[in-house]
Amino acid sequence: MTNAIELVEQKEQPVLSIRKTTSMANLQQELGKAFGAVMQHLGALGEQPGGPVFAAYYNMDMQALDVEMGVLVSKPVPGKGEITSTAIPAGKQVAGIFQGPYSKMEPFYKSMTDWMTANGLIPTGVVYEFYLNSPMEVAESELLTKVVFPVK
Repeated sequence: MTNAIELVEQKEQPVLSIRKTTSMANLQQELGKAFGAVMQHLGALGEQPGGPVFAAYYNMDMQALDVEMGVLVSKPVPGKGEITSTAIPAGKQVAGIFQGPYSKMEPFYKSMTDWMTANGLIPTGVVYEFYLNSPMEVAESELLTKVVFPVK
């Protein structure tokens, strides 16, 4: 259900990704370049994505965002150059799906952090956004983003 928040136990998820520091102003461009490079590399390996593309935010410094951009894969595959083979760690996560424009996600983030506080959960400091569809495919109002906070 859209906007529902739940606590889940997640297995380790292998990924191919690129990690960079960028400004919020350049984020859209960096995401596009990274997703394109990772998908091209995956295709060269003869592999298909094992899930949606994602971005992991390791800080919230809008001038120097530490962001990992990539795609879920069904099994570990080799990286190349700046593309690394890594994994999203197993563990407890608070997850929810937001429907709407990326620019309107802030209240959903607040509701998630309020929910974690009310349930005595402490985020680890990283947040993942899984992009379940694309602004090139659907209207902004139909965009679906799964937001995941790993918790202690």
